[in-house]
Amino acid sequence: MFANQTLTPAEIETIFRELVNQWQEETRGISASTELILHPAYQQIIGMGKDVIPLLLRELERKSGRWFWALQSITRHDPIPVELRGKTDAMINIWLDWGRKNGYQW
Repeated sequence: MFANQTLTPAEIETIFRELVNQWQEETRGISASTELILHPAYQQIIGMGKDVIPLLLRELERKSGRWFWALQSITRHDPIPVELRGKTDAMINIWLDWGRKNGYQW
């Protein structure tokens, strides 16, 4: 979808927002993590690549969504220590710190 296109930051954000809204609407009531992350809209967000990292960090900061898998998939990095897995607030803070340390602004 994006390999041969050059999109402006505004276009990237518009597409991202549309996909987030679609994902949230179509997964409302689903609690299984696998179903959430395999949803086509979630997968398309991952497919957008590094351009959406700041947008994902912003979503985390707002405490919305389950974006850990997307961040891990895009960055190929997982900063969460084993002992903090499942502790959502701590995981959010760790990813936000990771984003700041890596120069992302959102």
